[in-house]
Amino acid sequence: MAEAPYQRIAADLRRRIAAGELRPGDRVPSTRALVREFGVAMATAAKALSALGEQGWVRAVPGSGTVVADRTPVKPPLGREALVRAAIALADAEGIAALSMRRLAAELGVGPMALYRHVPDKDELLRLMADVALGEAELPEPGPAQWRPRLELAGRAQWLAYRRHPWLAPILLNSLVRPPVLAAGLRLVDWSLRALAGTGLKRRVKLQVVMTLNGWVGGLAVSNAFEVQAEQDTGITGDQRLASDMALLAGYLESGRFPVLAEVLTGLEDVDLDEAFEFGLRRQLDGIAVLLGEH
Repeated sequence: MAEAPYQRIAADLRRRIAAGELRPGDRVPSTRALVREFGVAMATAAKALSALGEQGWVRAVPGSGTVVADRTPVKPPLGREALVRAAIALADAEGIAALSMRRLAAELGVGPMALYRHVPDKDELLRLMADVALGEAELPEPGPAQWRPRLELAGRAQWLAYRRHPWLAPILLNSLVRPPVLAAGLRLVDWSLRALAGTGLKRRVKLQVVMTLNGWVGGLAVSNAFEVQAEQDTGITGDQRLASDMALLAGYLESGRFPVLAEVLTGLEDVDLDEAFEFGLRRQLDGIAVLLGEH
């Protein structure tokens, strides 16, 4: 479809501004000048300038006509999605302790009261953040048909979400039996329960299997959350804290009070959380296999 005449005029003026032929503060051609240059009606020329004004390219100055505007990017209107995404980015970078309505408003360049038009309070903001963050867990449809690969995938998807957003686990694990109601959480549980269809397990046991797996993954993630938050608060890494504790630990081990532990730790490299997750996930699934075998 061919451009309307006013669009063609607006595009030409945008080109001149982008090329530097017209600089911020320069007067742009008047409607009369545009009528002469492009051979259009006065209303068409005025519509072109109006469109440029709405796009932030020009502005009207009383007594001077229309001039090129400063091309400071115009912020899009604040919406709930942008607010939640900004809150997630702040929590990821500095920890959940850094998140306040006042700080978030400053990050968004708005007043604190502007946030309350989209969320009633911080608790609801945290719930929305958790829903978005957990919603990033990749659960393919239809997904594996067998229970073990399906539950393994569910466990890994949660772990990746927790590693990506360390603050998420403490919010979700605030209560394992009464977690916050999230669409993403319901999706995860529903997807996981389908792994146990046809196993003959009672409904209550199916739910307990999924809750136990999710609680174990989340519990390990909470440990990571505390370590990440401590590093964000103090600037001291977990490795640095461990190094400072080694002398104290060595003293305990050399005291003879903990002989079995001393023997196990001798020459042993540190176990990181991802290694602990891999080991624990296999053991969780092995335990479910025993349950299914006993049923």
